[in-house]
Amino acid sequence: MTQEERRLKRQQDTKQAMLLLTGMGCVTIMVVILLVLTISFLLKDKDEPVTDTQGVIETEIETESVIIETEKEESIIDPLTQEAISVVAGMTLEQKVAQMFIVTPDGLTGTNGATIVGNTTKSVYAAYPVGGLIYEKDNFQTKEQTKAMLEAMESLSMDTIALPIFLGVEEEGGKASMIASKSPIDVDNIDNMSEIGVSGDTTIAYEAGQKIGNYLYDLGFNMNFAPVADVLSNSDNSAMVNRSFGSDSAVAGSMVSGVLDGLAENNIIGVVKYFPGYGSTSGDGTEGTVSTEKTLEELKMSELVPFQLAIDADTGFVMVGHVSVPNITGSEIPSSLSEYMITQVLRNDMGFTGIVITDAMNKKAITNSYESADAAVTAVAAGADIVLMPEDFKEAYEGVIEAVNSGVISEERINTSLVRIVKAKLGMY
Repeated sequence: MTQEERRLKRQQDTKQAMLLLTGMGCVTIMVVILLVLTISFLLKDKDEPVTDTQGVIETEIETESVIIETEKEESIIDPLTQEAISVVAGMTLEQKVAQMFIVTPDGLTGTNGATIVGNTTKSVYAAYPVGGLIYEKDNFQTKEQTKAMLEAMESLSMDTIALPIFLGVEEEGGKASMIASKSPIDVDNIDNMSEIGVSGDTTIAYEAGQKIGNYLYDLGFNMNFAPVADVLSNSDNSAMVNRSFGSDSAVAGSMVSGVLDGLAENNIIGVVKYFPGYGSTSGDGTEGTVSTEKTLEELKMSELVPFQLAIDADTGFVMVGHVSVPNITGSEIPSSLSEYMITQVLRNDMGFTGIVITDAMNKKAITNSYESADAAVTAVAAGADIVLMPEDFKEAYEGVIEAVNSGVISEERINTSLVRIVKAKLGMY
């Protein structure tokens, strides 16, 4: 082999070696790349479930924390409610049911024109410690006598059942005043609510409530069965023409709030009445059945507006009237006895959480169709917390006791009302 041939062979061998090295390098790089991709994929596939699981765990922990906090918030009961629950737990059924009635002194004792807390009152009250008394003109002689009577009744209640007693009167103002316009007690009366409504000035309504509250508190009262929240949507309604703030529901609502504020400033509990309103009717519940053909939607646009405003302002008492609403309930049952009107509309729809009290149950709208026991049991079963002035108190009281003992009304239902009543009384201190 010549020198030239050997040189050419070396060049060829070198070229083949380079090609071989290049090919091996490419293969190596490809292997490395594949290894890197494989490892990355495996690591990613392995890590992602850990990350997701951790996120789920963290979410679950956060959710559980929210649930726990929510349960804590729901389980927290304010001290006054807790105290009320404790008080109710220590009461007998008889004491509980008695607290669900407000009657006149005469209705409690069977006397006429009671003016003192004598031995008869003391013995009867020991057996029937009613939740409250409502006084009428025959119970008043002088300012001093009234003060002494109310003070003695408050002491009797504390000694008997260790709770305050609601001491009330119907003092709306103007002609609808049990004290200022009908009793021998000398206090300055105010205008009819219709005249105050015409003014459109809420300040005047507040001053009226303040003035009434001042003399009621001075006499020893703690409750006033007023103001009237009825909207006078029927101008022919003679029963409400002087007592209503007028036909404008918004104005009536603001006036009601003004009176309530004035009463509250003097530690007088106001009772907003007569849900859902007599204003669109032409009758009077004292004379017989009263009804309105309005639907719930129509009432919400007018008659219910003042009640809703009072509820939104946290009023504590609403009185349910005896007006029938057949286009809502499907029957002639008075609202005061209607579970739909009390529980569904007033409580659930309108959000009222305070005390529901019936209108006086001795009115013909009730007595023409119901015995005292039946009316009281029906009202309580419907959701009323307090039955006002049954025609026969003892019959009504015994009727509710029997209803609980026979299972018609559960004691839990009674306890629900009692917690509301006792809480309101504890808040009076």
